[in-house]
Amino acid sequence: MLLSRTASSLYWLGRYIERADFIVRIVEATVRLDVLSSRPAGEVAWSSALTVTETDADFAESGAAMTQTQVVKFLTLDTSHPGSVLHCLSRARDNARAVRTALSRDAWTAINRAWMIFENHAGVGGTSATLNMVEAVKNETRGFEGAVHRMLRNQATWFVRLGQAIERADNTARLLDVKYHILLPEGEKVGGVVDRDQWTTILQTVSAVTAYRWLYSDGLRAANVIDLLVTRKEMPRSLAASVEEVVDILGDLARHTGAHGEADRMARMREARTTRTRSSEVIASGLHQYLRSFIDENAQLHGAIGRQFRFG
Repeated sequence: MLLSRTASSLYWLGRYIERADFIVRIVEATVRLDVLSSRPAGEVAWSSALTVTETDADFAESGAAMTQTQVVKFLTLDTSHPGSVLHCLSRARDNARAVRTALSRDAWTAINRAWMIFENHAGVGGTSATLNMVEAVKNETRGFEGAVHRMLRNQATWFVRLGQAIERADNTARLLDVKYHILLPEGEKVGGVVDRDQWTTILQTVSAVTAYRWLYSDGLRAANVIDLLVTRKEMPRSLAASVEEVVDILGDLARHTGAHGEADRMARMREARTTRTRSSEVIASGLHQYLRSFIDENAQLHGAIGRQFRFG
C-alpha cells in the first residue's frame, strides 16, 4: 500500500493535469466561438468561460475588462487565483516532483514541458498566438495521458487515473450546466444560429464532434448533445463514462490493497443510478437540478476517497 501522502500527490496530479487540459479547451472553444463562428458572442461567451471554470468572482475582483485578451490572460497566465492553467500545471509539477520515482520518464517530461510553455510568457498575444499556446498545452497533456496508460498498471497509475476521472466528471457537468442556463444571450432563440454555434462549441470542448456524427443522424440537436455527454459510456468525457471508470479504478485498488469502504459504496450506488438514467427524463425533470446534484455528489465522493485512503 502506498503511503497516504504519495497516494494523495498522485491523485491530485491527475486532477490538476485534467483541469489544466479542460481550461485550455475552454479557452480554445471560446476563441473559436467568439471569432470564427457565424455570429461573434463577445462578452457573453467569455463570461460563460469564467463561469464554467468557477473563476468569475475572482475575475470580477481583478477589475479587468471582459475582453478576449484579458480573460485569456486570466485563465492561462494569472497565478493570483487557483483557476488558471499555469497554477494547475505548477501544482501538478509540485505533486509530480514529490512522487517522481513512481512516474515514468515520459510522464514527468510531459508535465515539465507543459509547465515550461509558460516560462517566458508575459502576455498571450492575439488569436493566433493564443490558439498556438493552447495547442502546445494540449499536446503535452495528451502526452501525459498516453504516458500514464503505458505505465505499469499499479497503484501509482490508478491513483492518477482516479483523480483524472473525478475531475473530468466535474468539468463535463459544469460545462453542460452553464451552457443550458447561462450561455444563450437574451433575445436569441433556441435552435437559432447562436444556439447551434454554442452547442457545437460544447462538443469541440470535449472532443466529441466526430463522435456525435457517428452516433446521431438527425443533425445537431441539444437533446442529443445532452444524451451524449450524460448517458453514453462510449464517450470518454461523458458523465456515464467517468462514473464507470471511477468504479473500475476503485475496484482495482481494493483488490490490490484491501482498502475498501465508503468511497466504493458511493461510487457503485452512483453508477447504478447513472445506468438507469435516460436523458429525456433528465431534461423533462430539470437538467440544471440533475447536474447540480451530480456535481455535489461528485464532491462528496472526492471527500470519501480522501477519507478512505487517508489523504492529508
